Amino acid sequence: MYRGRFAPTPSGPLHLGSLVAAVGSYLDAKAHHGEWLVRIEDVDKPRAVPGAANTILAQLEAHGLEWDGPVLFQGQRDLTYQSRLNQLQEAKLLYQCDCSRQAIRARSSHYDGYCRNRQPRTAPYALRFVNKNPVTEFTDRAHGLVTDNAPSVREDFVLKRRDGLYAYQLAVVVDDIEQGITDIVRGSDLITPSFWQLTLWQEFTGTQPQMMHLPLIMNNDGRKLSKQNHAPPVDSSQASNNVFSALKYLDIHPEPELRHGPITDLLQQALQSWRKKWHKTGR
Repeated sequence: MYRGRFAPTPSGPLHLGSLVAAVGSYLDAKAHHGEWLVRIEDVDKPRAVPGAANTILAQLEAHGLEWDGPVLFQGQRDLTYQSRLNQLQEAKLLYQCDCSRQAIRARSSHYDGYCRNRQPRTAPYALRFVNKNPVTEFTDRAHGLVTDNAPSVREDFVLKRRDGLYAYQLAVVVDDIEQGITDIVRGSDLITPSFWQLTLWQEFTGTQPQMMHLPLIMNNDGRKLSKQNHAPPVDSSQASNNVFSALKYLDIHPEPELRHGPITDLLQQALQSWRKKWHKTGR
């Protein structure tokens, strides 16, 4: 059975770029008669803004994007992430690294494995994954075959940070596996991290999920629309108009009169269009 998810970071409210990802992942799940889960990715606890998670959930509801099952919060799952790290440690697939970013940049454009066979370490240190069998290609439902054999894809990447926080690369894979996620639909800015994440999927399960990376919305400066670039939050009182705008970036074009009609009617027509365009594609 299809299981998808939307996993926003609670560093602020949803903007149009994040709404595109939410709508795309929602439509794909429903087009395949599957479940659509919501997960709050607050593993980077200092970045979490108080109240942002509740704001995001209220925005999703206002835009007719109803999720299945309880919302999962990464910030409450440290014991689960540590258990997975212990598993990798027992398999001798982790090692300590005390290299600063400055030291790494001084040696190379990517991490060069400096600490893999080096002792002693000084605290604080990160934990890196021994990347013996990196995934360097995968088939994306929107982009086709995606390949990247760059040294950065093949490097030993961090699973626990020097500040003691669990890395996003670990948390997202552990959560996707435990939640039974079969299809990951998200923005194209995450194509590069997908190689690391699929490498972990391969290590933990021997399988990979279906991937689909959606178009990004760029601002007038040519940068991705994001919270860091001060993208304005979507106005929940204009839900139909917002979703109508998001659908344009997904190459879905409902009847113009639905821009200001009931959100349920707009989503229903969008779902029919999505099903014709993407149903069974790459599956």
